[in-house]
Amino acid sequence: MSNSNSAKVRVAVLYGGRSAEHSVSCVSAGAIIAHLDPEKYEVIPVGITVDGAWVVGESDPERLRLIDRTMPEVQRREEIRPSLDPAHRGEFHFADGSLYATADVIFPVLHGRFGEDGTIQGMFALSDIPVVGPGVLSSAAGMDKEFTKKLMAAEGLPIGREVILRDRAELTDAEKKLLGLPVFVKPARGGSSIGISKVSRWEDLPAAVDLARQHDEKVIVESEIVGAEVECGVLQYPDGRIIASLPAMLRGTEDGDGGFYDFDTKYLDNVVTAEIPAPLDDATIELVQSLAVETFQALACEGLARVDFFVTSNGPVLNEINTMPGFTPISMYPQMFAASGVDYEELLDVLVQQALHRSTT
Repeated sequence: MSNSNSAKVRVAVLYGGRSAEHSVSCVSAGAIIAHLDPEKYEVIPVGITVDGAWVVGESDPERLRLIDRTMPEVQRREEIRPSLDPAHRGEFHFADGSLYATADVIFPVLHGRFGEDGTIQGMFALSDIPVVGPGVLSSAAGMDKEFTKKLMAAEGLPIGREVILRDRAELTDAEKKLLGLPVFVKPARGGSSIGISKVSRWEDLPAAVDLARQHDEKVIVESEIVGAEVECGVLQYPDGRIIASLPAMLRGTEDGDGGFYDFDTKYLDNVVTAEIPAPLDDATIELVQSLAVETFQALACEGLARVDFFVTSNGPVLNEINTMPGFTPISMYPQMFAASGVDYEELLDVLVQQALHRSTT
């Protein structure tokens, strides 16, 4: 692949990966590749297979779409290697040492482990190349629900009750009393609702823990929080200004087979709708936006994040943060900013420019 137009910023879009969210990453990347301004940016597609091989990516975004409930997957093609040497930063080489492409900035459209958890961010930090989105610490803490909540709690932000299971599958009587029923059992470092179960009887807890442990050895058990599911995007501009989007209220999250906002409900069943802006009073909307920005800052994020809440009768309660939220055509993050006056193409431009600016300061 040639870098024929040096006037354009060369963006390496990474997608796929070893995460359970591999296919979601592919769909997100396809949308990003299709919307990066071709007058300003040259896309360098880089795929990572489910078993971790780095390969020449798919330049046709149509091949990365969700079609008839069939999720795309990175196909094994010619392998490439990223340079970790600052003297050759941004370079990707074929196995024989010849050059595939040289990037000016990395856009890691990787959801979940080995991508959104600080690993990719740390790897590219070795070669001093700009990376879109939060850095190592923010990504790692944002991926791990245990430490996300600890940092939120340290800032005095409203969170729910939870118990961490590291080497056991049962709760003590005191923990059961603390949490109550129902509870949600989750991999501590996962996303897209993969491996999550809603448990309404304590005898079902071990099976739910076993399912979560298929995706992470550390499991988090959370109390049910009764309230509307509301999401809010956060965006940082190159000048450092941080804004929150209009929030979205999700409808139909309990209409899937799982009875909650599970993977199929999110991506396949087409039963969830969103109201943007969320039908909340002005004071609550402002509070959600303020808490979203505070959460972004509590984790020392950069670039972007999506913060998820339950809006209860006692006010908003933080659920989690996503440091590389979904960018599929139906994902909430781009939808919320579109409703806030920042369209998809402008959103991508701000993110790339913010990463480039950050690398020069």
